[in-house]
Amino acid sequence: MKIEQIYTKCLAQGAYYIESQGEVAVIDPLRETFPYIDRAKADGARIKYIFETHFHADFVSGHLDLAKSTEAQIVFGPEANPSFDFISAKDGEVFQIGDLTITVIHTPGHTMESTCYLLKDSKGKQIALFTGDTLFIGDVGRPDLAQKSADMTKEDLAGMLYESIRTKLLPLEDDLIVYPAHGAGSACGKNMSKETFSTLGEQKKTNYALNPELSKSDFVDELIHGLLPPPGYFGMNVSLNKSGYENINEVINRGLTPLNVEKFKELSAKDDILILDTRKAGEFSKGHIPGSLFVGLEGQFAPWVGAVIPNINQKLILVTPEGKEEETVRRLARVGYDQVIGYLDGGFECWSAQNEKFDCVERITVDELLEMEISSSTIVDVRKPGEYEASHINDANLLPLDFIQENIKDYPGEPFILHCAGGYRSMIAASILKRHNMHKIKDVIGGFNAIPSNSEITSTFVCPSGN
Repeated sequence: MKIEQIYTKCLAQGAYYIESQGEVAVIDPLRETFPYIDRAKADGARIKYIFETHFHADFVSGHLDLAKSTEAQIVFGPEANPSFDFISAKDGEVFQIGDLTITVIHTPGHTMESTCYLLKDSKGKQIALFTGDTLFIGDVGRPDLAQKSADMTKEDLAGMLYESIRTKLLPLEDDLIVYPAHGAGSACGKNMSKETFSTLGEQKKTNYALNPELSKSDFVDELIHGLLPPPGYFGMNVSLNKSGYENINEVINRGLTPLNVEKFKELSAKDDILILDTRKAGEFSKGHIPGSLFVGLEGQFAPWVGAVIPNINQKLILVTPEGKEEETVRRLARVGYDQVIGYLDGGFECWSAQNEKFDCVERITVDELLEMEISSSTIVDVRKPGEYEASHINDANLLPLDFIQENIKDYPGEPFILHCAGGYRSMIAASILKRHNMHKIKDVIGGFNAIPSNSEITSTFVCPSGN
């Protein structure tokens, strides 16, 4: 028996490979199929089933391409109705993988079709529970992504999740290993742990959602409190996972079209094409093609692309670090951004060598920031509200990057200073603001994390009296 978690940090996503006696089950695969096919070949095994815990919103699953490549059968739990061939499993239905069994446990709440899969060994002992977005380590899935109709609210779904957890999961054995679909950094929950697996017994002790004394109304209130709106691309990814998508190899081959400077200039002049620069923040600040959007590969690249580019059908041309062209196209495809036309051959260095015009983002150090006189119109903090509440620069304006497309109008008059936690998100914001003709901005190198903890310019959030 082999159980392997294949974790992708960029998406904070866990896929699973299970092998027994030459048969394989894959749970919640990413879009590229080679990790699973290569493992099966190495094991001399065949992929028999592809289990999906639900229709994913934050990434495009690899179930369709993997099924076509291996003739494996796709399995969803009850309430799923995709437009392709699949097994509609019943609650409690059992599937055989070698001498292991996988039992379907329908757990509606995160979405109506959300399903967990219980793995047992040949003697019937409970080994592992693959929970998808129903149960995370330290949290549970958000209930606002899949209202079945106008009559079903997030409160209704949260109530269903409460019942699913109480009736389906809490009775299971404490030593059961919990393998979720996501960890910290995913937008599918609020307060997920950095740990990527745990035991059910440990979660019963530490996860608020599994507290047996928690009432249904308190559970619902806690789950929906402070829930930020989901990224705009989530609904489009759900649609792709339900209806189908282009083969990822075709997407990659098209995206890997080298463009010389003249061709790149010609394409960038078109209104429907966007330049995406994926280099490091410091490199982008020193020089970039005017009008470029920055989202660096070094951070949570794909989710931030999804957050700041509203339309997954946006045509893109790329400026990437040398040798990172294929990685960039592949990581974009993971979240459904398939319309990459090509990349700048030779990168920004080639552009600069031909004396083409370029733009910059001015940056300052924390020492320079500390010497400045800060007012309410000086600083813009693009972190999340929770980060701001934990500690922030006095009088800073909170305008989270997640919603920059909606809050552009709320930015103060120029000049002003941007910062995030470490300098990644603030550079994304700077590139977007420059595309909106705001150029008198400065970015703080190292962000808020570089400010000394005892600095007099920072303070923690204090709730107003009575709240």
